[in-house]
Amino acid sequence: MPVSTDPAGVPRVSRREFDALFDSVRTWGRWAAADRGAWNRVTPDHVRRAAALVRDGTAVPLGLPWNTRPGPDNAKPALHYMSDLGDVEPPEPATHKDFLAVDYHGKAVSHLDALSHVAYRGLLYGGIPAREVIGSGGARFGSVAALGPLVTRGVLLDLPVVLGTDWLEPGHAVHARDVISAERALGVAIDEGCAVLLRSGRFRRRRELGPWDVDAASAGFHVDAMPLLAERAISLLGADGDSDVRPSPVEGVHSPVHALAVAAMGVPLLDNLDLEALSAACAEAGRYEFMIVVTPLDVPGGTGSPVNPVALL
Repeated sequence: MPVSTDPAGVPRVSRREFDALFDSVRTWGRWAAADRGAWNRVTPDHVRRAAALVRDGTAVPLGLPWNTRPGPDNAKPALHYMSDLGDVEPPEPATHKDFLAVDYHGKAVSHLDALSHVAYRGLLYGGIPAREVIGSGGARFGSVAALGPLVTRGVLLDLPVVLGTDWLEPGHAVHARDVISAERALGVAIDEGCAVLLRSGRFRRRRELGPWDVDAASAGFHVDAMPLLAERAISLLGADGDSDVRPSPVEGVHSPVHALAVAAMGVPLLDNLDLEALSAACAEAGRYEFMIVVTPLDVPGGTGSPVNPVALL
C-alpha cells in the first residue's frame, strides 16, 4: 500500500495502486443473481442467528428526518407539501394528503445505494457496461428492485467510543488497523453476511457546531480498510457519512470506497444514517451487535432508495 501522505497525514493512493486494489477485491461472477451482489450471502440461517440477538426488544430507527431545509450539506432539499387539506374530496370523513419527492443521492437523506448506482472504468458490478443497461428509464441491471429486504446481523464500529472522543473530525480516515482495534475494544467480530456500520459522530458534531460541506471534508473509511471487509465477506456497509473519507486519498477517484464496495465487491451502501441513538443503545446494552432490518422501496429501475433501517437489540 502507499507510503506518501497528504497534508492531513492520510496515506495517498495512486490510480495504478487503486486499480490493483479494485481487481483484488472483485467478486464478479460469484452469484447467479448478480444484481443482488453480496446480499446473496445472507441465508435463512443468517436471519435466524440475527433474530437471536434481539434480547430486550429495543428498536432503534437509523434514518434521518425528511430534510426540506437547504444548507451546506443539503444542496437539493427534499420536497413536502400538502395536496389535500380536507377540501378536495366529498366531506365525511375529511382526508388530508401530502406529496413527497426527493433527489436522495447526496448528503442529507438516509438512503441505500443499489448496484446500479456506481460504475468504475465504465463498468457496473459484474463487468456490465453501464451505458448498455442504464438509460433515462432507469437501470436494467442492479436496480434496487432486485435487492428486496435484508435482515441480518449488524455490527456498529463506534470509533468515537473507541477513541474516547465526541466525534471524528472531518477528514479523519479509518484504516484496517482501526477496524481491528474497534472489534477488540467493542467486543465484536465482523463475519460473513453481516452489515457493518461506521459511526463517526457526524450528527453529534453537526448539532453542536452546525452544518458544513461534507463533500469537501468528512470522516470515513480509507481504501486500505476494504480488503479486510472483503475478506470478512460482509453483505452491507453503512455510515453516518457515506463511508468515504473526504478528501479522497485516491488521485482521480472522488469516491473510491463507493467504487470498491458497490462496483467491485457487490456490497450495497447505506449513506447518511443517524447512528447517535444506536450508539447510546449499544452502550446501555453493553454490546455492539444487533439485528438490522433494511427495506428499500421497490422501485423498478431505481439506483437506490430512501430508507429508514431499524436496529433491534
